[in-house]
Amino acid sequence: MNIVDKITACRLCDNHLPLGARPIIQFSPVAKILISGQAPSLKVHETGRLFSDQSGETLRSWLGVNEMQFYDPSIFAIVPMAFCYPGKGKSGDLPPPKICAQTWQPSLKPLLYDVKLHILLGQYSQRYFCKSFKSVTYQVSQWESTLPHSIALPHPSPRNQPWQTKNPWFKKELIPELQVQIKKLINS
Repeated sequence: MNIVDKITACRLCDNHLPLGARPIIQFSPVAKILISGQAPSLKVHETGRLFSDQSGETLRSWLGVNEMQFYDPSIFAIVPMAFCYPGKGKSGDLPPPKICAQTWQPSLKPLLYDVKLHILLGQYSQRYFCKSFKSVTYQVSQWESTLPHSIALPHPSPRNQPWQTKNPWFKKELIPELQVQIKKLINS
């Protein structure tokens, strides 16, 4: 059984999830770009396709890619911090259960031997992968020193629109450079 089969068969959190376990991952060892996000939304849980919601539309526009490119596992591996919908919280979805990342992340990243760019979406992936995490704003603001190998982005949720308004450099400077890097990787 390969790693993706093991993940999709995982029922570790089944009793703690409001809709039960339905692990969702997009993975190929030859992927050029790794996206580490939070956890699937309710819509993603229903469709079985990562970022098949409004956050996905925003993310694809930030990356400058179409759906065909985005869902090509030889280009993008999409490995959330948790693979199942965690349920609804007071102001959005609940955080991804830590047990999922602790169980699976150490086994996955070494298998992605061709990744050239690691995109860290939101605070949960940034806290996990960035040893000196301070805040999402701080991590994202370091983009010039982390590209072309990695980049931190805010989660593309509509709830983060105020953050984008307070940080106009994000769309004016970071996004155009990110799109250049993505295009280079897709065409390589």
